[in-house]
Amino acid sequence: MTILVGLGNPGRKYSDTKHNFGFWVVDRFAEKYSLEFQAGKGDFLYAKKGELICVKPTSFMNNSGVPVADYCRYFQHSIDDLLVIYDDIDLPLGVLRFRPDGGAGGHRGVESIIYQMASEDFCRLKMGISVGDVVEPAEKYVLSPFHKDHEKMIKEMIEKACDGIEYYLSHSIYETMNKFNENTNVKGIDG
Repeated sequence: MTILVGLGNPGRKYSDTKHNFGFWVVDRFAEKYSLEFQAGKGDFLYAKKGELICVKPTSFMNNSGVPVADYCRYFQHSIDDLLVIYDDIDLPLGVLRFRPDGGAGGHRGVESIIYQMASEDFCRLKMGISVGDVVEPAEKYVLSPFHKDHEKMIKEMIEKACDGIEYYLSHSIYETMNKFNENTNVKGIDG
């Protein structure tokens, strides 16, 4: 069983913001597999096909852990089944990273999941969103849209993420990391 949890904020106001990268990836993955989201028993939407489940918390980013924990309790799933997909301001746009576990790294949605699930031991896919030197406060940066010049790279990242997830479904997190993680010390790209 694999539960893909895409993090983001609900509503039209936030739909194009950087903080919704997790939603974008899960939406594209669900589209590729012809999955349709439906309301869950809690603040989440989910789509299921066999052993594959996509979940989108609708509680707003900072409270993402509550619906993730509700989903896992209601359907009796383990934290070991999760692959949480979210934006990472510390990675440049164009870079994605699979990880087997770790801290929140300042990401409030991940922090909420760690708190509600009482563990950092869940797999994740971090999507880089940093463009150049981010000088504005992180909260303002993540809640703003990307410039139109970055649309092509964003689409490529979403497709690469979907390819990585497909690989992950039949391989270990470590094999997936070896195949899809890029080594980079770059803090951003010019933009």
